Amino acid sequence: MKIMIRNTPKGPSVYLPKKDLEEPIVEMEKEAMWGGVVKIKNGWAFELPDMPADTRLPITVNARKVGDDD
Repeated sequence: MKIMIRNTPKGPSVYLPKKDLEEPIVEMEKEAMWGGVVKIKNGWAFELPDMPADTRLPITVNARKVGDDD
């Protein structure tokens, strides 16, 4: 699933274009975010690809949704 990750004044957020949904990231498996799982405010979790820690935002990536709900 393609998602966009960007910085906001309150921290990083995820935008899902197909759902027209933007939610803040509330939990990160890894400090640098990349190569781990991030959880957004609505409870969904996404496994992000491995990328350098200094990757500039905003960026669109292919992420895998973790979990079996919608």
